[in-house]
Amino acid sequence: MLNRAIRGQAVPGLRVRCLCVIYGFAALHPGYALTPASGKKMPSKKIAWITGGGTGMGLAGAKELARDGWTVVVSGRRADVLDKAVKAIGPNASAVVLDVANKADVERAAQEIIGKHGRIDLLVNSAGLNVPNRRFADMTTEGWDKVVRVNLDGLLYCMLAVLPTMRAQQSGTIINVSSWAGKLPSKVSGAAYAATKHAVVSLTHSFNTEEFRNGLRACALCPGEAATEILKLRPVQPTDEEKARMLQPEDIGRTIAFVANMPQHVCINEILMSPTWNRSYL
Repeated sequence: MLNRAIRGQAVPGLRVRCLCVIYGFAALHPGYALTPASGKKMPSKKIAWITGGGTGMGLAGAKELARDGWTVVVSGRRADVLDKAVKAIGPNASAVVLDVANKADVERAAQEIIGKHGRIDLLVNSAGLNVPNRRFADMTTEGWDKVVRVNLDGLLYCMLAVLPTMRAQQSGTIINVSSWAGKLPSKVSGAAYAATKHAVVSLTHSFNTEEFRNGLRACALCPGEAATEILKLRPVQPTDEEKARMLQPEDIGRTIAFVANMPQHVCINEILMSPTWNRSYL
């Protein structure tokens, strides 16, 4: 019956389960290429570029993707951190040092990845930062500029850098890590961070309204409080007990892999996720 289902013949009560088996097989065995509805064969070697991939959500996503058979390139500003990340990810990982706020750096990194691997199938824009002085009572224009340059400008630079290659491939996925603050601002996140993350959501949806014609898709991933390094920049540090209740990097990593591994004809436009114990409700 399974063979009949794979050939597209009707098998009552079996068809949906067989589709799940087929997609699961492809995820577990990346050398096996499924053919999408367009008739083009899916690449047997999938290339992912993760900015901010040395720590936190980016690193967790890179690990999950590598487990699923992706070839992963992580980037960030600190070479020593990236070296440790590559060792933790495994043999299908490499690193490129760059600052996403530097447009020339971003273009160089994209061309380096394309030159080595021939394509980019997935971009995960995970690089981001915040500043301690984030309320109107103490914020500065210098702090505002710093957040905007990385969280918004840098993210756009990376999207534009991969766009020609993805268009030529007629396939590609972009996951832009926004935030719960990109949907629901709070005093905790601050004005600059919330503004940039709102912009990331809008930018992602704008991308989909145009680039769907080229077979491309993007997802705005909006996680709530997560126990990552960015918490060190908060004016008031959460306790270990509070961190344990937050989203963990592995939670976001699994979500990144879920979006990336969906069939190319499926676009998950946006995901809003939070800890069950959501302190913004208090």
